[in-house]
Amino acid sequence: MSTPKLPEETYAIAEDIKTMRIRGAGRIARAAARALEIAAEKYSGPDDIATFKKYMEQAAKLLKSTRPTAVSLPNAVNYVMRVLRESEYRSVKEAVEAVIERAEKFIQYSKSATKKIGEIGSRLLEDGDRVLTHCNSSAALSVIIEAWRRGKDLEVYATETRPKFQGHITVTKLAEAGLTVTLIPDSAVRLLMKRLDKVVVGADTVTANGAVINKVGTSQIALAAKEHNVNFFVAAESIKFSPHTVIGELVTIEERSPLEVVPQEFLERNPGIRIRNPAFDVTPPEYIDAIITELGVIPPQAAIMILVEEYRREIRDELLRATEDLEE
Repeated sequence: MSTPKLPEETYAIAEDIKTMRIRGAGRIARAAARALEIAAEKYSGPDDIATFKKYMEQAAKLLKSTRPTAVSLPNAVNYVMRVLRESEYRSVKEAVEAVIERAEKFIQYSKSATKKIGEIGSRLLEDGDRVLTHCNSSAALSVIIEAWRRGKDLEVYATETRPKFQGHITVTKLAEAGLTVTLIPDSAVRLLMKRLDKVVVGADTVTANGAVINKVGTSQIALAAKEHNVNFFVAAESIKFSPHTVIGELVTIEERSPLEVVPQEFLERNPGIRIRNPAFDVTPPEYIDAIITELGVIPPQAAIMILVEEYRREIRDELLRATEDLEE
């Protein structure tokens, strides 16, 4: 029995994630959950549970393939798909309803987590603080904007975040919220750091040892903050913690097209020049003062506690797979 084709909307969301029309780890995760919801809603195959599960696994595989670094994406997909993988259903209609309910639950939790992070993290910023942020993070913006809404007078700086200029989105959102904001080139961070009080960034992945994978340039900012004794905070929902890293699996650093760095004409005129475009880098835990989650503020070394508490089942499955691989 052939598997029905996925709806065009699911393919479109996958493409938007891959090409960064949808960007930011939280937004990516919610988009993936919505894509699975649409796939379930528009299933047009036979009333056969095995066929429906195969169809949904196809959608899950498509979405997971779009971006290799942001762990919120596979975490979101696995969260939604668990209702199919671990439960029995009497009909496809019942299974479809379960997937839709699960996807909506994830989307709502993700949104509320970002709001909660803002409420918790705003307490770490003080009246008169000069704050730097990097890239475009919903969680980091939630912290900064909530602190301002609570009456704290902040002066905010944001990097351009080359080569995709996500900083332009950040300064627009901050200005619309009413904050005083300044856009700076990425290369000006060290010069500016001596005037700053706090740095607040987001995360694409938090590992078991408390290292943070975020937009490339983050680790250099953290190093400059360490040099100048400026507090460096990471705002990250628990969906960004990677259970795979508990057993030592490395996080893949995504390399993107050179055309995001230089135009095609440059490549054609200079065929001997190689262009590298890593999208992320790794900030070690010793450069991070605290990670702000919806569950509270933790030191980076406590990341393993979040993983054990929130991802016990996933860690168990990873350990079982690792054991099976060793036995083979």
